[in-house]
Amino acid sequence: MSAQTDTPGSVTAVYKVSGMSCGHCEGSVSGEISEIPGVSSVKAVASTGEVTVVSAAPLDEEAVRAAVDEAGFELAGRV
Repeated sequence: MSAQTDTPGSVTAVYKVSGMSCGHCEGSVSGEISEIPGVSSVKAVASTGEVTVVSAAPLDEEAVRAAVDEAGFELAGRV
């Protein structure tokens, strides 16, 4: 038996965001991305620049880019 961390039917994507340096940065990026419809979970890690997003369906990368821009950072793309 294997453990599932995602809800059945969910999609997990990892994005690279440049410019995050602290917990406040993580919170800003997470807060903006979590506003995108269908997003159920966001985990940003400043030390790696990676943001893991769990959503009901694949997200439009431009929507993610706009959210990251709104937070004041730059989306480098998917990992």
